[in-house]
Amino acid sequence: MVCENLEKNMARCNCTYEPCSRKGICCECMAYHRKLNELPACFFPNDVERTYDRSVRRFMQCSK
Repeated sequence: MVCENLEKNMARCNCTYEPCSRKGICCECMAYHRKLNELPACFFPNDVERTYDRSVRRFMQCSK
């Protein structure tokens, strides 16, 4: 499957996890993190994303 929006997605993707094979393929990223009860990097500010804490709890703390 080829993502038609890969170039646009990559420009907005703030994921710093380098070996990630889902970078820029949002539908795969969302499904992967949902399975783990997490949210993808793009839901977090850059400083929080770098901690790799993708939990819903951490997201809620950022939203306050």
